[in-house]
Amino acid sequence: MRNNSKNKRWEDHYSTLAKKENFPARSVYKLKEIHRKYNLIKKGDRVLDLGCSPGSWLIYAAELAGKKGQVIGVDLKPLSIKIPSNARIYTADILSVDDEFYNKLTGGKFNVILSDMAPATTGNKHVDAARSFNLCEAALSIAQKTLMPGGSFVCKIFQGEDFNKFSDSVKACFKKSKIFKPQSSRKASKEIYIIGQVFR
Repeated sequence: MRNNSKNKRWEDHYSTLAKKENFPARSVYKLKEIHRKYNLIKKGDRVLDLGCSPGSWLIYAAELAGKKGQVIGVDLKPLSIKIPSNARIYTADILSVDDEFYNKLTGGKFNVILSDMAPATTGNKHVDAARSFNLCEAALSIAQKTLMPGGSFVCKIFQGEDFNKFSDSVKACFKKSKIFKPQSSRKASKEIYIIGQVFR
């Protein structure tokens, strides 16, 4: 019981902190940890945030990119938050993007592509991992078309049978790749982040 109580306090810490710092969700601290370790987003960067709802990553990425940078967020559902002045949002299904989707991403290619996408979970870890893999493949496909040479990629994946396959796909596209589990991820979560740097 003590461990459960400790985990609950730990989870509440990030949720409370997110409210205090005006972020829509605690997930922002995962990106903060990733950025602190890998320094991916720089002033003036163009950033694509796939699966941007509820908006925490979008807000933080916009802050890092600064006024001369730009963040474009894409999600199945519209955001209900005030969007930073250097950000734009598009509603789209990542699994069925077409030429119209790419035409909207005007202004050149991206320095960084982020994907914190997660499938609607079923409770079946094999099904959930397979759905996560499909989203990751879609994110990587978009990255291959819209990321500039030397760019970076961050993608959340549920650990499962296809994890190594996706990790190998990222390794093939980037000179450096890392696997990272943020401390702010829930301990029981199967999520992990694959980070690709220096797009070939």
